[in-house]
Amino acid sequence: MDSAVRHFVESLGLHLASEGMPLIAGRVTAYLLISDGPRSLNEIASALCVSRASVSTDARRLEEKGLLVRSSLVGDRRTYYSFAPDGFRMALTGRIRQMTALRDMLEAAARIAPAARSPEIRARLAEWTDFHVAVIDSLQDLLTEWNQRSTNARRPSSRRRRAATA
Repeated sequence: MDSAVRHFVESLGLHLASEGMPLIAGRVTAYLLISDGPRSLNEIASALCVSRASVSTDARRLEEKGLLVRSSLVGDRRTYYSFAPDGFRMALTGRIRQMTALRDMLEAAARIAPAARSPEIRARLAEWTDFHVAVIDSLQDLLTEWNQRSTNARRPSSRRRRAATA
C-alpha cells in the first residue's frame, strides 16, 4: 500500500474511531472503500499490518451494520469482503433506528411517576424528546432526498442534463 493510501486509511480509521467505531473497523472500512473488488481476510490483515482475527471480528461487525458484503469464490475456502454498494444508506438507516429507540426511551421516562410530577423534569425530557424527533425527521428527509437523487442519477436523461450543464 503506498503512502497516500496508507495515510487515507489511517486518517479515516481515526475519524471513524472518534465517532465510536473500533479503530481496526475504521481502517477496514477505509481500506475496502478504496479497494477495487473483494479482498480476503488475509489480504486485509496484511495490508493493514494487523491480525487476521482482528480483521475477522471487525469485518463481521461491519457486515452486520450493512457496510460490508461477504462473498466467496467457487473452489476457494476463503471469505472475501467488499464495501457494500449502499453501505452509507444502511449506516444512516441504522442511525435512524438508534435515534428512534432513544426517543422511545425518553418518552417512556416521561411517564415514570416522579418525572410526571416534576415540571422541571417534564420540561427536560420534553426538550430531549423534541430534539430527537427533529433529528430523526431530518435524517429521514435526508434519506428520502438521497434516494430520489440516486434514482434520478441512474436515469439516462438525467445524466445527459448534468453533462450538458457541466
